[in-house]
Amino acid sequence: MTLSKLLFSIKSQLRATGEREVPSKLIGSLVMDELKKLDKVAYIRFASVYRSFEDVREFGEEIAKLQD
Repeated sequence: MTLSKLLFSIKSQLRATGEREVPSKLIGSLVMDELKKLDKVAYIRFASVYRSFEDVREFGEEIAKLQD
């Protein structure tokens, strides 16, 4: 998957809602789902900001989830 395909997928999913406005929480969730498929490091970096990680433990927990 390329970045272009990631963006296309997110936009398609947003259009499929049929809503004119969507919550930012939905957008963030879609971005995280797609990044997880594309680039696990980018996913962790995005998740750390999006979910406001406060310590190393939270990074470790998220990395462990990816390894399962």
